[in-house]
Amino acid sequence: MEDDIRFLIEILDLEQIEENIYRGHSPDWHRMPRVFGGQVASQALMAAGRTVEIGSVHSLHAYFLRLGDPTIPILYEVDRIRDGRSFTTRRVVAIQRGKAILNLDASFHIREDGPQHSVKMPEVADPESLQSLDERIDLDRPYPIDQRFIGELPWVASSVPRSPSEQIWIRANGILGDDPLVHACVITYASDMSLYDSMLFPHNLRWDDPNFRGASLDHCMWFHRSFRADEWIFYDQESPVATGGRGLARAQMFDKQGNLIISLAQEGLMRIVK
Repeated sequence: MEDDIRFLIEILDLEQIEENIYRGHSPDWHRMPRVFGGQVASQALMAAGRTVEIGSVHSLHAYFLRLGDPTIPILYEVDRIRDGRSFTTRRVVAIQRGKAILNLDASFHIREDGPQHSVKMPEVADPESLQSLDERIDLDRPYPIDQRFIGELPWVASSVPRSPSEQIWIRANGILGDDPLVHACVITYASDMSLYDSMLFPHNLRWDDPNFRGASLDHCMWFHRSFRADEWIFYDQESPVATGGRGLARAQMFDKQGNLIISLAQEGLMRIVK
């Protein structure tokens, strides 16, 4: 368990090679045909956060531009767009072979007092009552995020269309330190592991379908409250629409006490080929 999360922390520990320029690496799994989008987004957020002195991330907007090659390093160039009294803005471009593979805008905010309201968390099974992923399937690689799916696993074949929604409890598969940036990066990584799935369910599509081509096009997150990624977080996901070769997923994350901590949205390419 601790080894699994250590693997992710090492991936997020970028090498600074020049002011505003960082280098990241991908895990040596040998089977991955492309870099996992959540990895690139979380590394880009780490690069942005390394240049921010005050405030914590409150939003990120990432566009996946090209498939990443897991066999070579990724360069992250940070543009210090603005350093304000309350808000700090950064733009990060992830580069391989001289071409951008991701563009990420991140905004950091000094916490302030203000009006408060929030939706209620759905009533769901407690995470400790659910089987862990390694109890349900044989995991043959490090798995830094403990996922407790409510209901069927997303990649299980179904004879009928499923509802375009998915509910999961997630947390880091080990104890993290107290750096809020690390927790934000870990949950960014985790958020891209399942958000796309709800787009597939109504169409009985799976990633390994030879006639299907899918990819995340963008990924957006709004961080509302402080949280710990090594404590249970309820991840409630749904896809309201798919049309024109694209699908949309949106989601909310709640802490164990029922507080809404993060809102998310993602658009994905959905293409059927003959």
